Amino acid sequence: MKDYQKLSEVQSDLKNESITCVQLVEDYLQKIEENQDLNAFLEVFAHDARARATVLDAKLKHGTAGKLAGMVIGIKDNIVYKDHRVSASSKILEGFQSLYSATVVERLLEEDAIIIGRLNCDEFAMGSSNRFSAYGAVKNPLDKNRVPGGSSGGSATAVAAGLCLASLGSDTGGSIRQPASFTGTYGFKPSYGRISRHGLIAFASSFDQIGPFANSVEDIALLYEVMAGADSFDNTVSHKEVSSINDVPAPGKKRIAYFRDVMESEHIDADVRKESEALIEKLKADGHTVEAVDFPLLDYMVPVYYILTTAEASSNLARYDGIHFGYRSENAHDLESTYKLSRTEGFGPEVKRRILLGTFVLSSGYYDAYYGKAQKTRRLVLEKTEELFKDFDLIFSPTTPHTAFPIDQNQEDPTKAYLEDIFTVHANIAGIPAISVPMAKHSNGLPLGMQFSAAKYQEAELLRFVQTLVHN
Repeated sequence: MKDYQKLSEVQSDLKNESITCVQLVEDYLQKIEENQDLNAFLEVFAHDARARATVLDAKLKHGTAGKLAGMVIGIKDNIVYKDHRVSASSKILEGFQSLYSATVVERLLEEDAIIIGRLNCDEFAMGSSNRFSAYGAVKNPLDKNRVPGGSSGGSATAVAAGLCLASLGSDTGGSIRQPASFTGTYGFKPSYGRISRHGLIAFASSFDQIGPFANSVEDIALLYEVMAGADSFDNTVSHKEVSSINDVPAPGKKRIAYFRDVMESEHIDADVRKESEALIEKLKADGHTVEAVDFPLLDYMVPVYYILTTAEASSNLARYDGIHFGYRSENAHDLESTYKLSRTEGFGPEVKRRILLGTFVLSSGYYDAYYGKAQKTRRLVLEKTEELFKDFDLIFSPTTPHTAFPIDQNQEDPTKAYLEDIFTVHANIAGIPAISVPMAKHSNGLPLGMQFSAAKYQEAELLRFVQTLVHN
């Protein structure tokens, strides 16, 4: 069967009856079986997918199929699906089955998407390599000795390897865009509050955002449009109308900013800088205005992000206590040992590290010094970003400072690993939309993502610009 890259290609073949949904699902199931060594899927919903495919073939014959008919999609293992297991790739949720579906899952199913399985990730979405999973590391399909990025590494690998047409991830500080860059896929984080978080297992509630991976900007836009919009189960969701990419006129010449300190950063690889500068020159040649700007708060981004997200994680993960649901230690003998042993044995090292960090910054005597100051700095970042968008339409940067690194690369100092998010956290701190676009290659042959972000709720305009850019 054809290696489909876009839903439009699938739907064209479904329409002319050269394939059926049943055949499509069987092909993906076979590919998943053949690529088990990638460790992308934690569970394959083979029975569900086959049953939905059969129903969809009948719907297609009667002309009643939804706009996502033929879209075979995987979901990150922190997005719940009724009567299916979900673990956030953690031992502490081992065997847990969800009683309800996330809003995004319901909206995908309403438009006749086929959910084929749940995808591996860093435990509780904490990590930038997908090595912090209780179920083993995910491999990059472009080089199996390298990481796919994280935390949504399984989602990126599944799309890059052709194990599903698209996938869902979550992005707290770059967890969609960084793996998209490492695997040569499109990864999109909408504005905070654009897509409901109802049914997303929380890491840091004021940062988390669900978004799609795909091999085309058209599929990214379609999935975004289906999932976005108000939801009575999440009062942080915007009620602003969701614009379609098709309603946005062809973009004219844009004013694009890039942060001078990003391009001059000591953390950036020479090839990444070279390819970024080449794209800047191409944008200028196409008639866009591209200017370097100073953003004096850049050095504070990563510290602010980790202070605030670990604080929120400390609070959110308090519910996993060995009492209510999930893992309970067999060695516990009273209430105190149930709490201590269940959490000690159930959580992995990275999650425990972040819980401890978060508990520390929220503790008496340190709250104002760390958490309070970080919140004030976040507000300054937001204000400076809003000011920037008065003069510019878009912000450009490389997505990551380098390409995918080896799985066995030793990272004894966790603070160095946290610098993986150096170019992506801005969008989460400011709550703005951002997309990683596979537009370049490193001299080592691996892909490089280029990142564009726009003002809050300007998703359709951002996606329309990227569509024009990649087809130009």
